[in-house]
Amino acid sequence: MAVPRVVVGAPASGHGKTTVATGLLAAFAARGTTVAGFKVGPDYIDPGYHTLAAGRPGRNLDPVLVGEERIAPLFAHGAAGAELAVVEGVMGLYDGRVGAGDVGSTAHVAALLAAPVLLVVDVAAQGRSVAALVHGFRSFGTVRIGGVILNRVGSDRHEALLRDACEEVGAPVLGVLRRHDAVAAPARHLGLVPVVERAAEAAASVTALAALIAGSVDLDAVLAVARSAPALATTPWSPQSPDPVTGRPLVAVAGGPAFSFGYAETVELLRGAGAEVATVDPLRDEALPAGTRALVVGGGFPEVYAAELGANAPLRAAVAALARSGAPIAAECAGLLWLCRTLDGAPMCGVLDADATMTDQLTLGYRDAVALTDSPLHPAGSRVSGHEFHRTTVTPRAGAAPAWGWRGAPPEGFAGDRVHASYLHLHWAGQPGVARRLVAACG
Repeated sequence: MAVPRVVVGAPASGHGKTTVATGLLAAFAARGTTVAGFKVGPDYIDPGYHTLAAGRPGRNLDPVLVGEERIAPLFAHGAAGAELAVVEGVMGLYDGRVGAGDVGSTAHVAALLAAPVLLVVDVAAQGRSVAALVHGFRSFGTVRIGGVILNRVGSDRHEALLRDACEEVGAPVLGVLRRHDAVAAPARHLGLVPVVERAAEAAASVTALAALIAGSVDLDAVLAVARSAPALATTPWSPQSPDPVTGRPLVAVAGGPAFSFGYAETVELLRGAGAEVATVDPLRDEALPAGTRALVVGGGFPEVYAAELGANAPLRAAVAALARSGAPIAAECAGLLWLCRTLDGAPMCGVLDADATMTDQLTLGYRDAVALTDSPLHPAGSRVSGHEFHRTTVTPRAGAAPAWGWRGAPPEGFAGDRVHASYLHLHWAGQPGVARRLVAACG
């Protein structure tokens, strides 16, 4: 597979990776180039902006969640038919899973894709020292720095100084963004506000980013760097189950502003396992799709919409009735909160004998977990790598039949014959049997 590709990395968070990656996708798309966007790590929000910029699903590449052996196949699946792929990195270039070196880092994914890196550097408080920084990143590790994009440059004189410094170490400068060039995007407690919550404003932001990058970056030089990536010897990943369930049972998947966190591969795997998939928006829809045989509820911001979710009594009652009927229900993080009795005092679905509240404490990190109870998703004893990212708490932390256990923490989540609800986010491409097991449980 010979898709031209670049990875957008940086020395640290906050240097402008999202601006550059999203802007590159939008600028090339505006030129008529077919582009595909990817994000390193478990982030759900940036791929939404990539989707808007590229006009095709933004996807995640996370070696921790799916295994490094699936990164190239997943990339090939997501980049099929594209003339250029842009992979946005995470944190600093070599920042990976804590205690595991560069595993899960931008550099790790760049190496797995044999992709050159565009290093975005915030130079607002730097002069010639940028040469030492860039030289350090070029000489540390094995990934290839294909060029540098300077961000927050103060003046023409500042730009000339920085270009001379980069020239000293043989690092080509492919773009320069000035301090006044910032395109604002609103944020909240878990990062940027998702596209689905601000569609018109997000579209305007992406259009502005396209113009900014087209006027500040040498797009032809970027494309030349991307075309220098060698062909990937890999077979594209497929969501198709080898033995799909017959009968096309309907699986409802929660969406809309309150439940916007999900991976594109989840729906693809459900369909590949034999299901028909329909979306339900708990802020708008008062009933589940007709014929619903299972429900999947991913992550999002239900705490922001607690009052509206509580006010939708008909849908809450429908979900509770679905659970009583024995239909399988899978819920992650936000979905867990929605299945509780209450969230910050607002009534939720009442499927779980638990209550949820917003806190000031951020819970964040990868977890190597083992399933403690048989459920529609996992047989007891299954081992997975997942990710937690929330500022809420559920009391009690676990039910009589907990979902997960991991080192250094008490059991977590709620599991049983038909329900699996937990804070742990999984990428189902890393556990391909999960979708087939869920769809089979619809019978």
